[in-house]
Amino acid sequence: MGITARGVGLLVAAVVLLGAGFRFAYPELTLLGAAAGAAVGYAALTAAWRPRLVVTRRADPDRVARGEPASMTLTVRNAGRLRSANLLAEDRCGSRAVPVPLLRLRPGRDTEVRYDVPTDRRGVVAVGPLRVTRRDPLGLVALARPYGETAPVWVHPRIHPLSAVPTGAGRSLDGRVDGVPHGSITFDSLREYVVGDELRRVHWRTSARVGELMVRENVDTSLPSLVVLLDNRGAAHPRRAGGVAESFESACEAAASVVTAAHRADLPVLLLLVGPEQVDGGDTALGPLDRLAAAGLSDADDALRAVTTRLRQDRLGDTLIFLTGPGGRDGLGDVGALRGAYPSVLVGVFGATEPTPAGSAGLVVVDAVDGAQFAAEWDGVRRW
Repeated sequence: MGITARGVGLLVAAVVLLGAGFRFAYPELTLLGAAAGAAVGYAALTAAWRPRLVVTRRADPDRVARGEPASMTLTVRNAGRLRSANLLAEDRCGSRAVPVPLLRLRPGRDTEVRYDVPTDRRGVVAVGPLRVTRRDPLGLVALARPYGETAPVWVHPRIHPLSAVPTGAGRSLDGRVDGVPHGSITFDSLREYVVGDELRRVHWRTSARVGELMVRENVDTSLPSLVVLLDNRGAAHPRRAGGVAESFESACEAAASVVTAAHRADLPVLLLLVGPEQVDGGDTALGPLDRLAAAGLSDADDALRAVTTRLRQDRLGDTLIFLTGPGGRDGLGDVGALRGAYPSVLVGVFGATEPTPAGSAGLVVVDAVDGAQFAAEWDGVRRW
């Protein structure tokens, strides 16, 4: 509860009048002081009454690409038996406040407000809660309370069309890795026969040796497994404009484009960030585009070596795409050391003022101004 400037003045006047009335035995001053104090008390009781409001909100849609339109529909219903007079309300949408008309909302009635959600920047726009302020008729006391929950609107990076995918890689038992053409089905392992297996897949020689039916397991070795490594270290994106690193925004667009193209082609793809992710509650079940919307720059400038060590040990795929900014070229040596574990390695450098030296760490490097240029050059390096 907050007392307004008018209420503070009246309360001070009440104390002074009461003190003077009792001190100098002036009943008129005492009466005026008592009236002023009673007015403040009545205002506090009036503002303390909590109206019964039911707040629902609906985002249309709740996930959009950067620059696409999105709106929020807010419905406020008076679930009480009294008319909610003297109410002021505003809904929070990111950093701005949206006024909501609630004056004299009748019992059982509702009011609806629809407004646009800003999507000019990638990120998670928190909408809500509704903040309702109740004032007394004299404007002496104001009490603000939150109503409803906060609803996020996910603004994904722009997605640029990619028309090509990398070739696959076949790993032999002796550890050799070879490129294979599209549609190559090769033997992978043997397993016991189960009802429903085709008899033509039975490996009769092994079945005769072990005394039970064994069938062949084949895999499509042309199916590439992509690992997209997004460099979200603050040191990799040193240049900022208005607090925004455009090179990082471009890297996010490139990552979103690669992930989307892989999903459309039914290719397995894994999105990794170099630094810690900024996701509320550490929710790892979010999709890659939601993770890219919530991604932010990290202060973990030494995290690249730990990530490349993990990639070398686990071999999470056969195609590695490393997306960084002008400050991340110092770590290309660590990325280049992964060429033994990943047959195909591509590096995208965004926002560099000068081209990356040719043959940096033996990698294929694409210098791009933004995600659109990276997508345009993707076909030219499709068989790296």
